[in-house]
Amino acid sequence: MMDTKKGTILMQRYEIGRLLGQGTFAKVYYARNLKTNQSVAVKVIDKEQVMKVGLIDQIKREIAVMRLVKHPNVVQLYEVMASKSKIYFAMEYVRGGELFNKVSKGRLKEDAARKYFQQLVAAVDFCHSRGVYHRDLKPENLLLDESGNLKVTDFGLSALCESRRQDGLLHTTCGTPAYVAPEVINKKGYDGQKADIWSCGVILYVLLAAYLPFHDNNLMEMYKKISKGEFKCPQWFAPEGFKKIEASKSFTNESASKSFIDYENAIRYMDTPKGSYNNLKELDDPKPLLSQSPSFSSFSPSCSKEALKPTSMNAFDIISLSQGFNLSGLFEEGGSGQKKEARFTTKEPASAIVSKLEQVAETESFGVSKSVDGTVRLQGSKEGRKGQLAIDAEIFEVAPSFHVVEMKKLSGDTLEYNNFCNQELKPSLKDIVWTWEGEQQRDDQPHIPKPN
Repeated sequence: MMDTKKGTILMQRYEIGRLLGQGTFAKVYYARNLKTNQSVAVKVIDKEQVMKVGLIDQIKREIAVMRLVKHPNVVQLYEVMASKSKIYFAMEYVRGGELFNKVSKGRLKEDAARKYFQQLVAAVDFCHSRGVYHRDLKPENLLLDESGNLKVTDFGLSALCESRRQDGLLHTTCGTPAYVAPEVINKKGYDGQKADIWSCGVILYVLLAAYLPFHDNNLMEMYKKISKGEFKCPQWFAPEGFKKIEASKSFTNESASKSFIDYENAIRYMDTPKGSYNNLKELDDPKPLLSQSPSFSSFSPSCSKEALKPTSMNAFDIISLSQGFNLSGLFEEGGSGQKKEARFTTKEPASAIVSKLEQVAETESFGVSKSVDGTVRLQGSKEGRKGQLAIDAEIFEVAPSFHVVEMKKLSGDTLEYNNFCNQELKPSLKDIVWTWEGEQQRDDQPHIPKPN
C-alpha cells in the first residue's frame, strides 16, 4: 500500500506535500508535478472503505462529472490514478481557501458579493448545460484562487441528467440541510436545476448577511421554515431587488418548486450597480453564520434510527486503538496537547446510541444531524470563545452486540469541549457506556487482555 505522507513520490508524477484537509473516506494533499513543477491538489480515496459502504459508483460518477465541466469557475480535474488500495485525483490547486472562511468573518460588501455570485451562477449554468447538477452548493464548497476568483468544488453528491427517473425528476435526498430546496426535503422528487438555483439564492443571502436565512436549533423546525419559505432580510439590505418568488411553480402534480430567488432577477442583480430588493421584513436580531455544515449522501427529517449503518471495525482497527499500537502521535503535530477525541464502548445497538445522543442534544440545546455511514453530529447553539461547539460521534460495529463510539471535536474551543464531555456528556451517557477509553472497565464487561 502506497503511503501518502509528506515527501512521497506518487506514481512517479507528483511529490506529496502537506495535508490540506480530510473527510470520511478521503484526504487531500498539496503536491507538485515533477515534470512541470505545477502545484496541484491530490485527493486520496480509500478504495476498500468506499467499496465497503457501496460508494464506488458515486466515485465513478464524480470522475465523469468533473471531466464534463471544464470551466474557469470550476476546479479542474487533471487526471485519475489508482493503486490496489487507493484512488488518486490530481486536481487544480486553489490557494485562497474556502469562501466560507471569508464570510465567517462578517458580511461582504455588495460589490464583492455580486462578483462571487456572478461567477457562481456562471459555473452552475455551465454545469446545467452539460446535464450536471451539483446538489451540495454552499460556501464551504466554493474556493477562491490567488486572484480572488471563485471555483466550485466537491462534486461528490452530483448527479447527471440520466439519473432522473421516468417522471423526469431526481429522488435522492442529499446535500446540506440549511441549503437544500424544500422539494428535496419533502422527498417527492425534484428538478436538479431548480434545487441548485435555490442553493445559489441561500448562498447570496449568506454573503450579504453573514448568517443563514433559515436557521433553527431544532432541525425539524428549520425544515418547516424552508418548506414554507419563511425568512427575513436584515435592515442593511438595500430596499429593492433580492426578490423572493411568492407564487410557487408547480412542476409535478404532487410537488411544487419554490425558487428562493428568481433566476432572471438574479442575473439582473449581477449586472446592476446596486442590488434591488423588494418588500421584505427587517430582522432586528441577526444570528451569526453557523459553523461549517456536514454534507450527507442521504439525510431525512424522518430518518429512522435503523437506517444508520455503523462502520464495521476489523481486527487491525481494534488493535490500533490500543495505546501500545497507536502510532498517530509520531505523525500528528501537538500530540502532547489535550485530545480532541474520546471513545467509549457499549453493548447497546446503534439505534439506542443514536437515541441517547439525541436526548443529550435536546437537553443541552444542541442541533442533531445524522449520516447513513454511522456518524451523528451535535451542533452547539451558543457562541463560545472560538465559535459554536460541534462534535461528531462516529459509531463503529465490532460485533452486533458490541460498539465503539468515537467522539471528536470539529469546531469550537477545546477547553469548552472537554468541560462539556466531563460535565454533561459522560454523566448523560452513563446508562449505555461500558467504559470510556483510559478508565477502569465496568464489572460486567469482559476483560480484553492488553498486548505485551
